Amino acid sequence: MTFDLNEKRYVKETGLEQRIAAIVEPVANGLGYSLVRVKVTQENGCTLQIMAEDATGRFAITDCEALSKDVSPVLDVEDPIDREYHLEVSSPGIDRPLVRARDYRTYLGHEAKVELGDPLDGRKRFRGLIDAVTDDTVTVKLPDVPKDTDPLFVLPLASIAEAKLVMTDKLMNMAQLDQEENPIDEGDDVETVELDPTDTEDISEETN
Repeated sequence: MTFDLNEKRYVKETGLEQRIAAIVEPVANGLGYSLVRVKVTQENGCTLQIMAEDATGRFAITDCEALSKDVSPVLDVEDPIDREYHLEVSSPGIDRPLVRARDYRTYLGHEAKVELGDPLDGRKRFRGLIDAVTDDTVTVKLPDVPKDTDPLFVLPLASIAEAKLVMTDKLMNMAQLDQEENPIDEGDDVETVELDPTDTEDISEETN
């Protein structure tokens, strides 16, 4: 499958998050990474979370450090957040967000939680197996529909506000197999880097 750095993302972000994503994405792409998600939270006063991945869907500690190093000065210049904040750069993780059509294709048959921006047939939240994917839609098979009701729901990707995988034994087994085939060089599972933009020389690491 071709890894398109600029494949469209389908995720609801605030205006500020969209602005930051527009700043961060070219930097990530320049390093060969694909932006997964940008999120601004009130944690620790204010925290900017940047999630990214490489062509394999992974993001090791060295990748986190590389993106942190390159994106920090750009954020300093653009100054999108009008107060002090903490920067966290991390991998998508096992129960990762699903933001592109390729994410759903990768995890066909796995369980996901999907929330729409607007209701579809009176329903906004769906939890079930990823059954099929096109460039524009994902089909989810729900386990909780009434008898004699079609369990398949075709959801437009453009309507999805948020989606993520559900932690299941099947997903854990997939992740374990991937880890065995592609061991982390650092010898641990540290995949998050926290950086305080007010002190760029002090980089601390946090385990997911």
